[in-house]
Amino acid sequence: MIKFAGRTFAAAVLLAAALAPAAKAQEVTEDQLKAARAAITAIGATNNFDNILPNLAERLKGSLIQSSPNYQDLISTTVDSKALELAARRADLEREAATIYAKTFTVEQLNAITAFYSSDAGKKLLNDGPIASREMLKAADIWAAGVSRDLTSATTKALETTLAPPAGEAGQAPATTPPAQ
Repeated sequence: MIKFAGRTFAAAVLLAAALAPAAKAQEVTEDQLKAARAAITAIGATNNFDNILPNLAERLKGSLIQSSPNYQDLISTTVDSKALELAARRADLEREAATIYAKTFTVEQLNAITAFYSSDAGKKLLNDGPIASREMLKAADIWAAGVSRDLTSATTKALETTLAPPAGEAGQAPATTPPAQ
């Protein structure tokens, strides 16, 4: 048993040593973080996170006020106060986002992203891109409906002669059984 435990420990040490360079490779430099922060700012990557804390606070207020409606003012004031105390933690999320971008992109790529999205074309894409995407989806839906209609029509026409009932059965309705009641 001791031999097995010793081998397991040795294997674990070897595995940890082998993975150590990979863990160090994931560390990011200040230059990478600086470039990542600039890219995140340029594309507004974390703007959607701005409402997380206010939404959580409103949900908590609603829940607490529902339980104790007589203390609505006290609850609102207290939740708002505590939420403001936690607002500084938003920087943790920004730091995490920058680290993710720094690990995903090179400094050169981050600088190129920042340059593009800081340009007029990049700003226009950020602003009007969702509208263009929505319009493209509408166009694709209309196109798909037309193609579906035409495919069904062409296939039905091509199969009409092959799938037509034998000459003696033309015009006869298929036999059906009444539904059970």
